[in-house]
Amino acid sequence: MSEEINPKEIMNFLKPRMGARFKTWLSICAHCGLCSDICHYYLTSEKDPRMIPAYKVRFLKEILKKKGKVDRGYLQKVYETVYYECNMCRRCSLYCPFGIDIALMISLLRSLLFTQGIVPEGLLQTVENYKEFGNQMAVTKEDWVETVEWCEEETEEELVGIKLPIDKKGAKIMYTVNAREPMFYPQDIMEVAKVFHVAGEDWTLPSESGWDDTNLAMFCGDVKTARLIVENTFKRAEELEVQQIAVTECGHAYRALRFEAPTWLGYTPKQEVIHSVELFHDYIRDGRIKIKEKIKEPTTVQDPCNIIRNGGLAEKNKQLAEFLSQDFRPMKNQGNYNVCCGGGGGAMPMGGEMKKQRLQSGKIKADQIRETGAKIVFVPCHNCIDQIRDLSKEYDLGIKAIHFKEAITEHMEIPEEMIPKEDEE
Repeated sequence: MSEEINPKEIMNFLKPRMGARFKTWLSICAHCGLCSDICHYYLTSEKDPRMIPAYKVRFLKEILKKKGKVDRGYLQKVYETVYYECNMCRRCSLYCPFGIDIALMISLLRSLLFTQGIVPEGLLQTVENYKEFGNQMAVTKEDWVETVEWCEEETEEELVGIKLPIDKKGAKIMYTVNAREPMFYPQDIMEVAKVFHVAGEDWTLPSESGWDDTNLAMFCGDVKTARLIVENTFKRAEELEVQQIAVTECGHAYRALRFEAPTWLGYTPKQEVIHSVELFHDYIRDGRIKIKEKIKEPTTVQDPCNIIRNGGLAEKNKQLAEFLSQDFRPMKNQGNYNVCCGGGGGAMPMGGEMKKQRLQSGKIKADQIRETGAKIVFVPCHNCIDQIRDLSKEYDLGIKAIHFKEAITEHMEIPEEMIPKEDEE
């Protein structure tokens, strides 16, 4: 790759994107510092002033002032800031008296870097996988379908009549998963199938690309691929004539499909996008799933930023945890004011490159979990659950982090007609 940076190319990218909103944000920041003490990177860096969110976006103003005349060394500094020092969790925006969306400006800088070929290797590989295979893990259609069929065979031994329907036309819900589930965690697929079966849900899984709801292209600013990914999912939903698209326990997948997709696509899809937290909460609230015995050990719940602060599901997330718990203990700043765990914004998919920074930035979350005394942490997000499990090892928390569907399948009542009868001798 050429070390030369074309200033015209940079300005041609930025100018059409620097509308009134961005210009206003850059001009009205009073540098009051209210965004500092709420940033997990700032607080875990011994309050290094370079970690103050308002300072991190200085690059945008500098690049505009220099009319794009920067070198690759300068862009490398931008890279280190926008990837290693920010999860785009938007907590700073919640506390900003002017409502400046620093995360959106960080995202714009990531997009700019993408145009110059400066992208984390871990994210870049997933982008290529999306383009070739339609999912981040390069799972072939044959392997995906075989995995679903195998999951059905396994669960048939546990629940009478259970099916994992593929390409069922006219079903109410098309369920989508994180590609890591068929690759590494097929039990996740089996667990949700059990929940759907007991709840009497009308659902299906698509066989073609679109079943992976993750959108890691969003994290590196590749809008073209991000749009392709959501197009695949909504195309499958149209073909199968479903009413709703349900998202597995993943934060950014929910945000991409429900909130970002209309902007990328240029229209609002007619299918409603719902997160599994909503589904599970409503099943229990409405009596479609009955809990036979609540968890006795003390529990708490993680609030993934893209489901809670950016997704509006704070109350249902907390209530779902309470439905399942005899001794629920909320963390400090529970709900919309939650502190990011440090695994979001592409940090987990970046792998070892990001590990040191994300474990350090996650210390506040680790401390909050420890303060509750909880032994079980409900975590409705794949990136969050991996991060919290890593934090438990790093900071010796001694907790068990689980998805909601694992707890539900272990504690729900099974109708008698669904319980397999033992073979009579």
